[in-house]
Amino acid sequence: MKLLVFDTTHHALWAEEIARNKGLAVDVVPAPPEADARCDLALAFLEEDELELIASLDAAGVPFRLHMR
Repeated sequence: MKLLVFDTTHHALWAEEIARNKGLAVDVVPAPPEADARCDLALAFLEEDELELIASLDAAGVPFRLHMR
């Protein structure tokens, strides 16, 4: 799984809502310390959903960073 990290909890939960509304399998998980995220939450997702998820979040204006484990 890949991770998206965020600067705020609001952004993390907003991203989760968008992903679930699109039918994408995501999980809210603790952000790893090495991600240097301002928010303690991250969004784990399947690699095959990456393009659709990123496009959906970009279209909605949700700020995020992709973190590679």
